[in-house]
Amino acid sequence: MSRIWVGTDCGKTHHHCLILDSEGEVLLSRRVANDEPELLQLIADVLGPAGGTPVTWALDMTGGEPNLLIALLAVHGQELVYIPGVAVNRATDGYRGVGKTDVRDARVIADQARMRRDLLPVRLDDEAIVELRLLTDHRADLVAERTRATNRLRSLLNSMFPALERALDLGNTGPLRLLTGYQTPAAIRRTGARRLATWLRNRKVYPPDTLAAKAVEAAERQHTAVAGEKAIAKMVHTLAEEVMTLNEKIAETDQLIEGRFREHELAEVIISIPGIGPTLGAELLAAIGGSLDAFPTADRLAAFAGVAPAPRDSGKVSGNLHRPKRYHRRMQRVFYTSALVSIRYDPNSRKFYDRKRAEGKRHVQAVLALARRRINVLWALIRDGRCYQVTPPVTPAA
Repeated sequence: MSRIWVGTDCGKTHHHCLILDSEGEVLLSRRVANDEPELLQLIADVLGPAGGTPVTWALDMTGGEPNLLIALLAVHGQELVYIPGVAVNRATDGYRGVGKTDVRDARVIADQARMRRDLLPVRLDDEAIVELRLLTDHRADLVAERTRATNRLRSLLNSMFPALERALDLGNTGPLRLLTGYQTPAAIRRTGARRLATWLRNRKVYPPDTLAAKAVEAAERQHTAVAGEKAIAKMVHTLAEEVMTLNEKIAETDQLIEGRFREHELAEVIISIPGIGPTLGAELLAAIGGSLDAFPTADRLAAFAGVAPAPRDSGKVSGNLHRPKRYHRRMQRVFYTSALVSIRYDPNSRKFYDRKRAEGKRHVQAVLALARRRINVLWALIRDGRCYQVTPPVTPAA
């Protein structure tokens, strides 16, 4: 027996583990509770009979429910590989049977780990990277909640008071503060521009006079109350307060992210690149695990970020390049967003973008090409441990 493979179908309260030998024969199949004593017993039952035989553990998740199992396996020095759930589902079609059970999924995971050589190892990150990943994930959730609440607020306001919805920029605090006190055209008209400006000034909204004038002007354009106005007004008030609360939570999270990010040894190198600030830099560090150990070349990093086109040739069709099917979406957003910003502030980026546009590429294509080029620069800077300079240093001749 040269090696054994343990496939684990991860769950919330239980995991199902199935062990295969090098011939694909089942040695053990067990449902294990997601508790430390049961998991330790499973590890002992696997390593004991193995008698020194190398063991590879394969999981279909790398965070969340299996975190305790991953930590215990790391303590025992076990090799872990990750097979995505999508790959498991696709591979399942090649096995006998039509039902979906935990046992079958664990068998597929173990068998795929036994046959494939392209599975990524699972590495435990240090405490700082884990914190950055948790904080950036939390921030993404808050931003998504704010977007949903803002869209709902716009929809309700447009159904009751469309002129005010057009006049207000709900991305700013001032208009949101206004909606916590006044929602209907009649209420704004009764208050008047002067009293409304005073009300806003007392709540530290600036410039209060301009915002009050816009609100009164919008109120003068509508003298008809729509059906359900009172109920809509209450919901607008609630949503405006909710968006303001989410803005405060996002600001607090940004401060925590920046503090953790600037403590990392690569922070200075990363934020030296135009277009990348603490938030995008933190997402970058969280995605790559804090180092380039998993990316021996810039091409590997570009493929991971989804900015390296993959060929899809067939028959007489060649040179058919498309976005890869598997890539890290948050990483792609980091490089695309930072490239878009750098066009405005970095002369080198602007020059490269203009050249691509002159070659006939569309705006998105040119930005993606710039993002790909910037990955090469970032990878080299991290490798050499130096910061970005608009004018590269001159290397003395040998």
